[in-house]
Amino acid sequence: MVPTLRNGDAVVVRRGGRIRVGDVVIGRFDEVPGLVVKRAVRAVGDRWWLESDNEFVTDDSRRHGPAVVDGRVLLRYLPFRTLGRLRPSPR
Repeated sequence: MVPTLRNGDAVVVRRGGRIRVGDVVIGRFDEVPGLVVKRAVRAVGDRWWLESDNEFVTDDSRRHGPAVVDGRVLLRYLPFRTLGRLRPSPR
């Protein structure tokens, strides 16, 4: 399965709020520094079981256990820096 997000994509995240099964979320694993973007599969107590959309990537809850979820991804967009600079039109 092709990943939903690709390297270089930017996302808008709503911190807090209600998380539902199937949502793409921003989370943290205890043993991994930084944030991860994964799909919420099921609640496990006050944490969530997160899995990658790519079934061959197992750098998710299958390896690290349940994660703390910080927010839900609302939308994905290409950052403006990838589009290049606008040049003034010739007069």
